[in-house]
Amino acid sequence: MFQLERDRYLREFSTFGIGGPIQLFAAISSIQQMEEAFTFIRTEKIPYLIIGKGSNCLFDDRGFKGLVLLNKIDFCEYDQLRVTAGAGFSFSLLGVHTARKGLSGLEFASGIPATVGGSVFMNAGANGQDVANCLESVLYLTEEGEKIVVNKQEFSFSYRTSSFQQMRGAILSATFLLHSEQTARPTQLKILGYRLKTQPYKEKSAGCIFRNPAPDLPAGLLIDQCGLKGLCVGDARVSEMHANFIVNGGKARAEDVLALISKIRSQVAEKTGVLLEPEVRVIHE
Repeated sequence: MFQLERDRYLREFSTFGIGGPIQLFAAISSIQQMEEAFTFIRTEKIPYLIIGKGSNCLFDDRGFKGLVLLNKIDFCEYDQLRVTAGAGFSFSLLGVHTARKGLSGLEFASGIPATVGGSVFMNAGANGQDVANCLESVLYLTEEGEKIVVNKQEFSFSYRTSSFQQMRGAILSATFLLHSEQTARPTQLKILGYRLKTQPYKEKSAGCIFRNPAPDLPAGLLIDQCGLKGLCVGDARVSEMHANFIVNGGKARAEDVLALISKIRSQVAEKTGVLLEPEVRVIHE
């Protein structure tokens, strides 16, 4: 049986370190517990929010009035060229494990601070690849409590977007079809090394704040060219290492980040004519 908790804060589960009090909280470590949680949600008619690593999200300073489910379903199983991982399994770790086995297709996952479920939800990607390139199917729990297997072809995926963003329910696991490649491990290490050198991994952030306007036009380059590195609102700051990252100096609030996003968008639009679209998901109270 899943356990309900009180007196928890979203900032505990946010890579940004931002977010207010949670009305009800539960850590979900199995598919059975997720089913029980959804039975509770239907019975109590309570709003809910499912989170993983808490990256790519900006949580409200006022917290969340409802039930927050931390997805920790973290198994990982191999069947020749296929790997099935629980939605709460680390996506970065999956990229490392598969590469070590000489399986190629998820090398880009290494260093992405997300769960498998969150990565499928967002169609996470990097280095010209994304989840949709090797995703085969998803085990999904509907709000009505039905478990269904969704094949990739049944839904649409595009840049940082998937059909799951319009659905209500929970991703339970995902199966990826990979291929054998001796260079998988060296490629994964190269990708990870580049990220560590160019992105502020030691600071609190949500990852990239804006979508790239075009494949050959990185948002970070535009922000940098506008001279906005180091721009601050409160304790929220545009990273000096990578301009498409906003970092929390320690005491930043969601309102600071939102104000900084607005300043960046207006200045980039004024100087370049490009209106940047946020990639980070704002989770309201």
